[in-house]
Amino acid sequence: MPHLLLARPVPSCRAMAQAALGSAGLHFDELNKLRVLDPDVAQQTAQLREECKAFVDKIVEFQKTVGSLIELVDQLAKAAESEKMKAIGARNLLKSIAKQREAQEQQLQALIAEKKMQLER
Repeated sequence: MPHLLLARPVPSCRAMAQAALGSAGLHFDELNKLRVLDPDVAQQTAQLREECKAFVDKIVEFQKTVGSLIELVDQLAKAAESEKMKAIGARNLLKSIAKQREAQEQQLQALIAEKKMQLER
């Protein structure tokens, strides 16, 4: 009886080397350079690095925008405080003018009363 060999695919030397290196945690990249990281993990790491860089750039831009907004609000607060002080000053001046008029009116009333007294004498 002839000896039958079962047909099994024979792995290439490269595939066997990659399998052996893969079990040791070493991999070949697309340029056939030996790497410690799995190519998929290296690609995910690079993608994560780019996403993190984009996120940091957006955070920096946000901080600049917020800084500008804070400066603007501070300027508006100072202007509002200045106007408030002017209004308080104007109100106090108005009150003092009203009091001066009352005092002047009382003086004039006293003068009128004095003149009436002199006239009656």
